[in-house]
Amino acid sequence: MTVEISAGRTARIERTTSESSVLVEIDLDGTGESEISTTVPFYDHMLTALAKHSLIDMTVKSTGDTHIDVHHTVEDTAIALGEALREALGTKAGIRRFGEATVPLDEALANAVVDISGRPFLVHGGEPAGQEYHLIGGHFTGSLTRHVFEAIALHAQICLHVTLVAGRDPHHIVEAQFKALARALRAAVEPDPRVNGIPSTKGAL
Repeated sequence: MTVEISAGRTARIERTTSESSVLVEIDLDGTGESEISTTVPFYDHMLTALAKHSLIDMTVKSTGDTHIDVHHTVEDTAIALGEALREALGTKAGIRRFGEATVPLDEALANAVVDISGRPFLVHGGEPAGQEYHLIGGHFTGSLTRHVFEAIALHAQICLHVTLVAGRDPHHIVEAQFKALARALRAAVEPDPRVNGIPSTKGAL
């Protein structure tokens, strides 16, 4: 893995394995612009929504052994995205730290809560029975939603709670969760002019 940190809250991550090749570039202080190409169309759609609603500029270019399964490419992209978030946050000085959002998409409703804590943890629930088996867009299996969130949380070193409150359509169920995560991230990584230093009684995150 190659990590490059530039001036400002930006990061570039390159991750290459025998199963995939991933490039992720992000700017936490962007406007939600994105260039996403993972060779998994529904995943492209979700990451585009993540960028748009978090206001984090993202470039994601991934290729992999999708002739076997999209799992490796999806997972490795999420790992690189988590690493990029962690690096771009730097010392985490001056951020709001916590973010929460509840987002509807037609019949679906999802809630996400983020703590830029330095302690990786994921709590994910509420999806209807069988959601994990749905093949969405011909490639993306419903079980990958949790897997993506887990990889991002672990590698960004954030605490993340995502709960589906309501939902019927498999596409809507996933998209509402990604949009809720986006809005929660937007709030959590945003600079707070009233915060002086690290927003923790420990003095470190």
